[in-house]
Amino acid sequence: MGEFELIRHYFQRPGANPPGVVLGVGDDCALLQPEAGQRLAISTDMLVEGRHFFPDVDPAALGHKALAVNLSDLAAMGAQPLGCTLALALPRADEAWLAGFSQGLFALAEAEACPLVGGDTTKGPLNLCITVFGQVPPGQELRRSGARAGDEVWVSGTVGDARLALEALLGETPLPPDVLARSRQRLERPTPRLALGLALRGIASAAADVSDGLCGDLGHILAASGVGAELELGALLASSALSADLRARPRPQLLRCALAGGDDYELIFTAPAAAREAVLQAARSADTPVSRLGRITTEADLRWRDESGQPLDLALASFDHFA
Repeated sequence: MGEFELIRHYFQRPGANPPGVVLGVGDDCALLQPEAGQRLAISTDMLVEGRHFFPDVDPAALGHKALAVNLSDLAAMGAQPLGCTLALALPRADEAWLAGFSQGLFALAEAEACPLVGGDTTKGPLNLCITVFGQVPPGQELRRSGARAGDEVWVSGTVGDARLALEALLGETPLPPDVLARSRQRLERPTPRLALGLALRGIASAAADVSDGLCGDLGHILAASGVGAELELGALLASSALSADLRARPRPQLLRCALAGGDDYELIFTAPAAAREAVLQAARSADTPVSRLGRITTEADLRWRDESGQPLDLALASFDHFA
């Protein structure tokens, strides 16, 4: 199978282009048309075999995740998807693998109204690079730089299960088969929180997606905003941000996975204390649970307090590609 036959067979869908796409797959460039008065939001993520996924991963799950991690960036900006491109390096044209991968990719693309509009294929070590394009009204972007002292810190969904699965798959910790299956689903098929990101426009003061770990990604917000944060361990432990599977693990592992694990693709965000009910209403409208963990302070750095309110030194480092 040649390159262009591969593209036509697995990555080109018939039918009319969706709104916002003037020209899709098949030309030198795709043409996108944002709605009048909207800004483009653009993000790129690369997944490399052996670094971001195991060689034996289900190709449909990989197709899902390759797009999901990019859509998570749009969610963190409060942007609505317009389309995406795919750059794909393959060792060989494995038709069974391509069928599964494209099925997983298109299933999520259709569910989130983010059509594939172009890209490139080449022969080489397995490497996936997706670029997403979205739109957001000027002034409603959920940037990292808007957190202010007195704001509350929130996180969506649950955190830590993806890291729990990774530790099991690396042979670092044994897990019962049912626990591994649930946590592996979180690792390989994350849910981009697009509906929540849209619902938080005009409410959240800052946001980021949890890709490298809750502490690290909150740290990006703090650095961009020039503020600090004080979080309460008791609030985390009492919240819905921890699954029953993670709660059953030893305390050091629970904290390592939940706070420095990464691959959660939840939203970490801040909002004024007066907007608490609006945050909860946005979460209900997006059918996504959220948990309040602490507050933004004027003092720099991220600080934790234990269940009794005493300072707590967790000394946790989030993921860094070059560390």
